[in-house]
Amino acid sequence: MADPHVVVLGGGPAGMGAAYQLRRTGSASVTLFEQNEVVGGNAGSFEVDGVRVDFGSHRLHAACDPEILADIRTMLGDDFDFFERHGRIRLRGKWLHFPIKALDLMLHLDKGFALGAFRDMVRKALPGGPAEGDTFASVLRANLGPTICEHFYFPYARKMWGEEPERLSGIQAHKRVSAGTFQKLLKRLASPPGKGGYYYMRRGYGQITEAYAKEAERLGADVRLGWRVSGLRRPPEGGGRWAVDATRGDESRTVEADYVWSTIPVSIVARLIDPPPPTAVLEAAAQIEYRSMVLVYLTLDVDQFTTTDAHYFPEENVWLTRLSEPKNYFRSTEPRGRTVLCAEIPCSVEDDVWTMDDDALAALVTRDMETAGIPVPVPPSAVRSRRLRQAYPIYHMGYEVPLGVLDDWIGSVPGILSYGRQGLFAHDNTHHALFMAYSAVRCLNGSGSFDHERWAEYREVFKTHVVED
Repeated sequence: MADPHVVVLGGGPAGMGAAYQLRRTGSASVTLFEQNEVVGGNAGSFEVDGVRVDFGSHRLHAACDPEILADIRTMLGDDFDFFERHGRIRLRGKWLHFPIKALDLMLHLDKGFALGAFRDMVRKALPGGPAEGDTFASVLRANLGPTICEHFYFPYARKMWGEEPERLSGIQAHKRVSAGTFQKLLKRLASPPGKGGYYYMRRGYGQITEAYAKEAERLGADVRLGWRVSGLRRPPEGGGRWAVDATRGDESRTVEADYVWSTIPVSIVARLIDPPPPTAVLEAAAQIEYRSMVLVYLTLDVDQFTTTDAHYFPEENVWLTRLSEPKNYFRSTEPRGRTVLCAEIPCSVEDDVWTMDDDALAALVTRDMETAGIPVPVPPSAVRSRRLRQAYPIYHMGYEVPLGVLDDWIGSVPGILSYGRQGLFAHDNTHHALFMAYSAVRCLNGSGSFDHERWAEYREVFKTHVVED
């Protein structure tokens, strides 16, 4: 197949990264559909009262693949820089620097907590400890002991995923807790300055995807914003092409494709394909669950709230899990006399917080900040909220069974590829999603055929990805 046409679903990092690479390498012509009017997805940025903000707290980690990092640096130039992290985490009523520093621990860590954690570490070094088991709770308790789990990871898990740790899969612990053993914790404490740093962009985290989109279009990609895909019609028996149906308001279009590369939730793809998949696949798709998120943006008429980039709240006496100040990520001083705070509240769409109006959300956030000892210095001059319906995958016990059914089925359908954070139902960072995109393009060889064996090898690499804190 010479010069195949690829339709990409989704304009986040995974989708835009693929569109760019497909055009840069001349591997295929590209049409990309994104249902929003801007690119970036959950990794996008927008403006609030003259301040560029993100959908929550994001940063590009130093673990990014060198080729991808070089591409981003070239695209962004002086709008791209490296910074030391300056976060804080509240633990048992005390603030600690995050990432954790040894000196800060000695000076500020609650002595009872420190003694309990040290006792757990000694016990861990002795033979006969508990087996890991297969739940989030059992894996972390076996590796970190009860003190750190009961006062940090378990309360945070209840807020983040809305479930008791015993009901979450142990895979979630391995994927989401990068310092999941005492050895890793000690290694992190011994890390030199700069090890916990990050890359960030002058105009917010979404500038990464925006740069990919600009370059992809310059190279000939057809990027269609505001278009919602309404159907994916499989090629007829005996050969042919995919037909991708999309709508925008009263308009509708159908684009033919040799390949469909999807970065939208795999459970949604199963409901879009015609002819529909077997009943067992649709039932499996219905069992895939996501944690939602309400983001609350408070505009404060001050130059800066604190010098901290992000505050973390594992304690259960507040709703928030994280509070960030976007200006601080790039060390920006503009605009003068104004800053914006972004509060993150995980929830489900059935929770009361999902339907709260902005005034109620502002009251909740300011009350939580007061409880945590960081009250707002002035009343917010404006409040805005955004909602993410699919913020985080929830790995319930046994989730891998329906996910396996779904993954096996979509892998058996010729011409469609599901990848990225949403496409693989994965806990991943942006640099992981971009790596998946680049990997997919490498599998499309010069004859226009897709190398499934090579893709299977990359899938094994993807399994090793662990979310960077």
